[in-house]
Amino acid sequence: MRILGIDPGTGICGFGVIEVSGTKAQAVDYGVISTPPRTPLPDRLLDIYNSMHEIIEQNHPDVVSIEKLFFTKNITTGITVAEARGVILLVCKKHNLPTFEYTPNEIKKTLTGYGKADKKQMQEMVRLHLKLSAPPKPDDAADALAAAITHSLMQKYAADSHRAELTPSN
Repeated sequence: MRILGIDPGTGICGFGVIEVSGTKAQAVDYGVISTPPRTPLPDRLLDIYNSMHEIIEQNHPDVVSIEKLFFTKNITTGITVAEARGVILLVCKKHNLPTFEYTPNEIKKTLTGYGKADKKQMQEMVRLHLKLSAPPKPDDAADALAAAITHSLMQKYAADSHRAELTPSN
């Protein structure tokens, strides 16, 4: 299964594609979509739309795992990120991709066992899980890979739980 993970943002939007086969996962592609800060928002959103379309066309994911929007302080930033997220969801829908959403805390807890893990801890766990020689950079790309890994682990957990329900215990 090929999973596209997304860390939505207007200025910097992280993406990460992993290929999962059995218990092994490997990074296929990752990086960021950057838009210039002084560019009008509609132009930035169009750039995100076109770039996300291109990423999907190049990588052919089976599913998308996107970080849910979470903000507590800056509502203005939250609104623009929500708009970028909407554009991303639209692109995924146009490509008929099933989309799964995870909160930042769910992603952190799934990868590290701790819902308040810091950026360095997350990057290191992504590096270890994907057997990369160095932590992925920038942070936004690592966060996107973490979203993809989270989905793969959640699917594995759901499948294992389902098998456990079907397997008699003696």
